[in-house]
Amino acid sequence: MLRLTRPALAGIAAAFALAACRGKTEQTAGGTVDTAMGTVGRAVDTAMSKLPGTTTWSNPVIIGYATTANSDEVTIGRLGVKKAKNGEVKAFARMMVTDHQKMLADTKKLATKLSVSADTTEGAVRDLATGASDALKELTEKPAGADWDKDYMDKMVAGHETVLEKLRDAAKTTDVEVKTALDGAISKVEAHLNKAKEVRTKLDTAT
Repeated sequence: MLRLTRPALAGIAAAFALAACRGKTEQTAGGTVDTAMGTVGRAVDTAMSKLPGTTTWSNPVIIGYATTANSDEVTIGRLGVKKAKNGEVKAFARMMVTDHQKMLADTKKLATKLSVSADTTEGAVRDLATGASDALKELTEKPAGADWDKDYMDKMVAGHETVLEKLRDAAKTTDVEVKTALDGAISKVEAHLNKAKEVRTKLDTAT
């Protein structure tokens, strides 16, 4: 459930007030009540889209998010191939590199087909990139070994859970072609998440 902070509520209230003033001006000029209410609706929609935790999933943002997610998984996966000691962890890392390279290529093809450039300015995309950068730094500096393997798999579980949630939200788009691509990505991420949980559980059992 979305909790609205005081600043967020104040922003929505301000949007109502501003829209109402504009509506009155339009009525004075001979407009209609419907026009005023439409202005209110647009202002509130704009304010809501800026609330923490909300994302406006336009095609450029979807492409930006998918590109960032896949690129990050390839980079961290390559590190996993080098540093993982456990055979299943290393195999999982290889799968991350292979699968996400293909998903990245598919994303680029879709972007080209739709004539869309990746938008990486949206909060969800920036948060994803920051989280991946922090994870990569930590895993790079951490010594290889059993603890490294567990940390990597913990990050794989948490990361795939986050991406899966965002992709499911983005898949509410009305663009049929983009939705089809997202549904395929969701299926692949679900499989990765299930495998990540399986491998992580085995690491605990082995100790």
